[in-house]
Amino acid sequence: MTEHTLNPHLIAPPPAAFTVRARAELTPAGTALEVVYRLCGDLTQARIPAPAAARRVDRLWERTCFEAFVRPEEGDRYFELNFSPSSEWAAYALERYRHGQRPLLLPSPPRISVQQEANELCVTARVDLGVMADARLPWHVGLTAVVADADGRLTYWALRHPRPKPDFHDAAGFLVRLEGPGR
Repeated sequence: MTEHTLNPHLIAPPPAAFTVRARAELTPAGTALEVVYRLCGDLTQARIPAPAAARRVDRLWERTCFEAFVRPEEGDRYFELNFSPSSEWAAYALERYRHGQRPLLLPSPPRISVQQEANELCVTARVDLGVMADARLPWHVGLTAVVADADGRLTYWALRHPRPKPDFHDAAGFLVRLEGPGR
């Protein structure tokens, strides 16, 4: 499992020296996706949501949250998964680029764990695949983050930013390839 460094979009550079690292993998049985995000730096310069009840919440990208975009190699459909350090989450299925978005019905809520130290926030989310399992492997995954600074300004992090404005839905940024168990 490889950890990747996310890059801030130049349209909204972070004011403090942050780094964001992320990794994604399928569980050994191939029944769940696990993503791990690490926000490192002076966390007093970030606005991190307080713990809350684990529940589905829309528009998490309007504050600090971590996201994974999952697209099967064949076809245009893809999935968007959002995880907040509060333990709130969202999941969507899209028919094609920014079209046909609907809530993705998961067999169970994602299991989100959050660990925070003085200079590191670690958010781990495990998602049972359910209907995503019907999407044939390999998958291309975009690992992204939205980080609000202490003043509430949003910064946008991704493996690659293919557009002049932040756009995590652009498949050109889905750089992690997951092939599944036994490959």
